[in-house]
Amino acid sequence: MPGIYIHIPFCRSRCIYCGFYSTTLLGLRQQYIKALCKEMQLRKDYIHGTFNTVYIGGGTPSILDADELETLYQYIYKVFPVSPNAEVTMECNPDDVTPDFAETVSRLPVNRISMGAQTFSNKRLSLLRRRHDADDVSRAVNLLREAGIKNISIDLMFGFPGETLAEWASDIEEAVALGVEHISAYSLMYEEGTPLTALLEQGVVEDVGDEMYRTMYDTLVARLGKAGYEHYEISNFARNGFRSQHNSSYWRQVPYIGLGAAAHSFDLKSRQWNISDVRKYISAITDGVIPFERETLNTDTTFNDIITTSLRTCEGIDLEYVENALGKEYKNTLLENAAQHVRNGLLTSDGKYLRLTRDGVFISDMIMSDLMIA
Repeated sequence: MPGIYIHIPFCRSRCIYCGFYSTTLLGLRQQYIKALCKEMQLRKDYIHGTFNTVYIGGGTPSILDADELETLYQYIYKVFPVSPNAEVTMECNPDDVTPDFAETVSRLPVNRISMGAQTFSNKRLSLLRRRHDADDVSRAVNLLREAGIKNISIDLMFGFPGETLAEWASDIEEAVALGVEHISAYSLMYEEGTPLTALLEQGVVEDVGDEMYRTMYDTLVARLGKAGYEHYEISNFARNGFRSQHNSSYWRQVPYIGLGAAAHSFDLKSRQWNISDVRKYISAITDGVIPFERETLNTDTTFNDIITTSLRTCEGIDLEYVENALGKEYKNTLLENAAQHVRNGLLTSDGKYLRLTRDGVFISDMIMSDLMIA
C-alpha cells in the first residue's frame, strides 16, 4: 500500500553538514501549514488506495506547536484514506521533547518517532552545531516512552574529524543501552555547499579516511548484530518486527505522495518534486498551483531505480520481479553487468536475488553505477 511523506522544512538553526532543504524562516509556519492542507486537497487523487505509512520529516517537525501539529494530522486523515494500522512516523530533535511535547504526541496518531541523536559526545555535537546535548537523548526517550511511543528510532553518525574507534564504539554502546527499536547510522558526508565542506576545503577539518570509515562500519555491524538488531539495509538496523515500513517502501518501488516544499512523489509512472523554496511554494499553492517538476519514467530509468533502491537492502534485487516488470532482457542485462562483481566477491546471487556482499557495501555506489543502463 502507498505512503505519505510531508516535509516540514523549518529549523531554528542549520547543522553544518545538512544538505536537505530547510529554512530558518519560522514566521512562515502557519502559512506553510495552511498551504500543506491545501496541497492535500489539490493532490488527493494523485494515488488511489489506502495509505499504509505516514512520515513527517524535515527540517524539524517537532518545531511545530500543538495546534499546528493537530491541524496537520487532522487534515491528513480528513483527506486521505489512512489505514487504522498505519505506521505513523514523526522526526524530532531531542531538545524539543518536553513533557508538553510528549503529551501532544500522545494525542496524535503518531506511533513511531525518529530522533536525530547523531552522537553522544557534546564536543562532536558542538561541531555539528546541534541544539541538543548528549543527556537530552535519554531524557527524550524516557518522555516518549511515558507518552506511549513503543517504536523509537535514533540516527547516529560516524567518521567525525579526529574521531577515534573507541569514541565511535562508545556511541554505539550508548545507543544500545537506550533500548530503542531501530537505529540508523550514517558516515559523516561532506555535501557540496555546506559549511562542513567549506571547513574541509579550508583545511580546518580533516576526513578520517576510507580505512577508518570501513573499520567503524564493521564495528557498527558487529555490535548491533550482537545486540539483536537485524541489519536490513546498508545504514539501517532494527529489532525483530521494527523495520521502517515507510523507508522500506521506497526500496521496494511502492508509490508514495510527497507534500510540501522540496518533497518528492512517485506513482510508478513518474517521479515529481516540489520547488525547494518555502516562499514560492506557499505563494503557488495559495494560487491553486502545485509548483513541481516531473520526470516520466521509461523501462531503462525504472531498471536503474530498482538497482539503486533494492540493492541497498539485505534481500537485494528480486530477479523475478525485474523479469516480470521489465522483461527477460533486463534480467539478463543485470546478470551480465553483475558477473564481474560476483567473481570478485562484491555481489552474490542465489538465482533469485542479487545482493551486495560486505566488501561490496563499501563501494556500493560504484557497483550500482556499473549495473545501471547509461
